[in-house]
Amino acid sequence: MEEAQVFLVGAGPGDPGLMTLRGKELVEQADVLVYDRLVAPEIIGWVRPECEMIYVGKTPDHHTFKQDEINAILVEKAEPGKKVVRLKGGDPFVFGRGGEEAEELHAHNIPFEVVPGISSSIAAPAYAGIPVTHRKMASSFQVITGHEDPTKLMSALNWEQLAEFKGTLVFLMGMKNLPFIAEVLMAYSKPADTPVAVVEHGTWQNQRVITGTLETIALNVMEAGFTNPAVIVVGEVVTLHDQLKWFTPKPLAGKTVGITRARHQSSVLRDKLEALGATVEEFPVLVLRDPDDTTLLKQAAAQPGTFDWVVFTSANGVKMFFKELAAQENIDLNPFGKARVIAVGPATAKALEKRGVKSVLTPDSFQAEGVADILKRMLESDQRVLLVRAQEARTVVQDMVNTIGAELVDVPAYKTVLREDFKDALNEALREGKLDALTFASSSAARNTLTLVDGNKELLTSVKLFSIGPLTTQTMEELGIAPTATAVSSTIDGLVGAVANNLGGLE
Repeated sequence: MEEAQVFLVGAGPGDPGLMTLRGKELVEQADVLVYDRLVAPEIIGWVRPECEMIYVGKTPDHHTFKQDEINAILVEKAEPGKKVVRLKGGDPFVFGRGGEEAEELHAHNIPFEVVPGISSSIAAPAYAGIPVTHRKMASSFQVITGHEDPTKLMSALNWEQLAEFKGTLVFLMGMKNLPFIAEVLMAYSKPADTPVAVVEHGTWQNQRVITGTLETIALNVMEAGFTNPAVIVVGEVVTLHDQLKWFTPKPLAGKTVGITRARHQSSVLRDKLEALGATVEEFPVLVLRDPDDTTLLKQAAAQPGTFDWVVFTSANGVKMFFKELAAQENIDLNPFGKARVIAVGPATAKALEKRGVKSVLTPDSFQAEGVADILKRMLESDQRVLLVRAQEARTVVQDMVNTIGAELVDVPAYKTVLREDFKDALNEALREGKLDALTFASSSAARNTLTLVDGNKELLTSVKLFSIGPLTTQTMEELGIAPTATAVSSTIDGLVGAVANNLGGLE
């Protein structure tokens, strides 16, 4: 078989953990990703930075692209040597129109591969504690489109046969037609007291379930405000919901949190927020770069063992300093010799430990003032101090070393600069109210965010803002965008805790 150029991949019902390993592998390798609306942001986040992203999502009332246009995109992008991934919610061949796309590729002699996905027709009921088959209740089930126009003269569905069916009926994309579906089943003598469940956002953290009967379900759903995407389950198995329901949404379920950290640093924060059920959107507003002058960095990296004290004020400083060590082929497992090493906080200490530097001192307060306090108590005037910091850092540590009279080698190891490629996405998310919260892990992130919204502070009033610590909070207040809450400890865990306490009601 010729190697595939286009891959029709099922993303599953929503929960990223339900995507197949093959599907994940292809998303991570994709040169072009053509993706739908009902694909989890976490899955989209697996792509390589250079991957071309094409959104073709559809809602019941609006299509970004018509199906013929989507077919044409797949044909156009299927160049030899490229991997084009057509990513669809659920399964490509279960009301996903994957068959039509495959036909178009075949007609143009383009090799393709189909990667099945878990369909919401079985996953959503399962997450609601409803088995679509049960030995005592239903020996079979049918999956039916709920999107058929009820006003058309000839239905493609045999409603009389469906009403007489003794197993479970599962309707997909049927929320708009729910009253019609219930009425027509009853019109064909399906008992009015037949149990019905609607599972909204099945397998997502904001999943909701409502039950009723054919006679009551439409009113129940309207009163509860259920919307698409939702799965309708009709049959006796629905009565098992109360007994078998097992899925409990997490504290931040239904909340969308924006991260403004540099992308290389965002994974831990993202993972912790997602573990609490949040949907996370990344808006990296800054990027790490070499300092304007790397001379001091190179000199310090050439003689790291000549200092009595080595101070790192961030994990970024650790990264850039050890990058320079590696460039100079300095592979000493203990590059600082007998020097005492200070890290501004646990994240910086962990970055050092990963590189073999242990017995690191960390202040009680994770900021420059805490580092200065350690030096005030322990530094002697005849000692030599290496300070590895950001180019734009405050001078708290330098001032303390100079006060004591010790020799200071002050090394700017990196600078952070504005990243503008996420500007449109950030502004759109804020304008359309897509975010419940926005997090700031540094003062520069706050400044850059305000720059990217063109100084429009009003745009940030619709979202709750969270600061990692007092210094970031001070900057935000000076900018006129005071945070909703500040982390108790200046750490990622502290920042996550502030978000969880405020949005999720955790203590």
